[in-house]
Amino acid sequence: MNCHKRRLTAFAATVATLALATGASAQEITVQALDHFLEPVIEAFEAENPGTTINLEVVSYQSVAESLPVQLASGGGPDISVVTDFGGMSEYYLDLTPYVDQDYFEQQFGMVLDWMRGEGSDPNAIYGLPDSITVTGGFVNKTLFEQAGVALPGADATWADWGAAAHEVAEATYTDFPVEMDRSGHRFAAMAISYGAELVDEEGMPVIDEGLRNAIEQFVEWHRDGTMPMDLWGAVGGATMRDNFTDFVNATTVLYYGGSWQLRRLDEEVGDFFDWEVINAPCGVAACSAMPGGGALAGFKHTDEPELVGKFLNFAARDENLRTMIAAAVNIPTAQSMVESGIEYPGVSEKVQNGLSTFINQIPKMSPTAYRFQGWTFERAMMNSMTTRISQVLNNEMDIDTALERIDQDVRLAISAAQN
Repeated sequence: MNCHKRRLTAFAATVATLALATGASAQEITVQALDHFLEPVIEAFEAENPGTTINLEVVSYQSVAESLPVQLASGGGPDISVVTDFGGMSEYYLDLTPYVDQDYFEQQFGMVLDWMRGEGSDPNAIYGLPDSITVTGGFVNKTLFEQAGVALPGADATWADWGAAAHEVAEATYTDFPVEMDRSGHRFAAMAISYGAELVDEEGMPVIDEGLRNAIEQFVEWHRDGTMPMDLWGAVGGATMRDNFTDFVNATTVLYYGGSWQLRRLDEEVGDFFDWEVINAPCGVAACSAMPGGGALAGFKHTDEPELVGKFLNFAARDENLRTMIAAAVNIPTAQSMVESGIEYPGVSEKVQNGLSTFINQIPKMSPTAYRFQGWTFERAMMNSMTTRISQVLNNEMDIDTALERIDQDVRLAISAAQN
C-alpha cells in the first residue's frame, strides 16, 4: 500500500470514529413525567452512560390523561411517559423484555405487571416500570370535628356514617361543604365497589347491578340534601376530571375524598393551619374497599431508540434509584423488596407518616373487584361514562335507570369500536 492510500485509509478510519462518536452522542430520548423527582436518576444514568441524553418534560396529569393518547395514536409523543391508564394504553407499549432483567421485574413488580398487559398483549412481556401504587382515601379535618364536639366515626364506619357526621360538623361550624369527592370515576368506583358493584365481569364486559345503582342513589341524595356541593360534579360537563383539593386546604370542607398522592401537597400547603388525618376506607354492604391505582413509566413502540429506552428503565428499576424516586415523591412502592423492608421518607411530618401507614393498611382490604377493574382495558371508558352520566342525573337531565342504561351502552360501544 502506498503512502497516499495509507493516508486515505487513516482518514477514513478517523471519519468512521467520528461518525460513531457522533452517533453515540446523538443517543437521546425524551421522558415525560408529572414532577421533577426523576432528575437525580437521570443525572446518575447519564453519568454512567456517557454520550446519552435523557430529556425530562414535566407535564400535568390532564396532559397525560388527554393529550398523550392523541399523540400516540398519531405515531408521535415522548419515548417514555408516566401512564395511569395501564390497560387502556397497552397497544402503544414497547415490549421491554429484551432490554431489562425480566426475572428481577417479575419478582419486584409482579403484583401490577399484569395491569399493563392489555387485551391481546403477550402475557409474559414486560411493558413498563410500575414504580408506585396509589390508594384512594378520605382526608378529614379533625379540628372542625373538635370545634363541633362531634366524635370521629370509628374504623369500620360506613359511607353513610361519614356523610352524616360531616354534615353535622359542617352545620355546627358553618363550614361550606360537608363532603367532597374528586370528580373522577376512579374515586367513585371505590364507593360503588364497597356498595357491591362488580363493574366488570371475568369476560371483560361491563356489569350494571344493584350495587352500582345503590351507590349512585346515595351519591345523588347527598347532592340533593347539601352533603355534597353541586359546583363540583354538577357544574362540569362530560368526563372532565376535577378536584377541589383547595377547598380542603382552605378548611371549607370537612371530609375530602382523594388519595395517597396528595399527602406531600397536604403537608406543604396545610402546615399547622389545622389538624387532619387519613381515614380508613369507608364501608358499604359488600366491602370497605379503596381503589388501587398508580403510575408506571412505559416506553412506546414508535421510539427510534428502543434499546436506550429499555436500558434507562432497567436502570431506574434498581433498588437504590427507585427508593430515591419513591421517597422524594412520597409514594407507596410496588417493589416487593421495599414493601417488605419499608422505606424512609426524609423530611416529612408525623401526619404524613401516619397517613402513609393508614393508606398502606387499606391495601389488604381492597376488594378483588377493585384490582380486576383497575387492570381492565376499558376501565377508563367505564369511569368516564360513570362521571358523565352521574353528572347528568344530578342536573336532572336523566334519571338513574336511564343513566345505568347509558353507562352500559357507552362501554359496550367502546369495546365494539376497539374490536373493529
